[in-house]
Amino acid sequence: MTQRRTRRKRGALPDRLLPVYPIGVAAKLLDIHPRTLRLYEAEGLLSPHYKGGRRIFSQSDIQWVSCLRSIIHDEGISIPGIKRLLKYEPCWMILNCPREVYETCEAKVDRTEGPFGNLLCQGCGQKLVEK
Repeated sequence: MTQRRTRRKRGALPDRLLPVYPIGVAAKLLDIHPRTLRLYEAEGLLSPHYKGGRRIFSQSDIQWVSCLRSIIHDEGISIPGIKRLLKYEPCWMILNCPREVYETCEAKVDRTEGPFGNLLCQGCGQKLVEK
């Protein structure tokens, strides 16, 4: 019996980074209002993909927003506070994630300023925008 392998096209995104959820579906999955996702984007905490002028979110984006909500509600940190903290420590350090969680997290975000001030997503290496 031979197993069939599926090959990804060169440069194709992993499934967790593939943008598939429109803003309404993403909001329902997170049990929040779509306006909240727009607010996080406006604050520079989230950078969804755009397709035909519409925001499309990946599974990694969904998990990141879930972590973000945890920081806001469970830790009581404001959005400006989160933005400041992310300049100095990656998200898993702010939340004190156990190593097992950190290593399997699809939404690891390291926005700490490197030598050139670049803000990069740990998961996909995509440059993140800060406002």
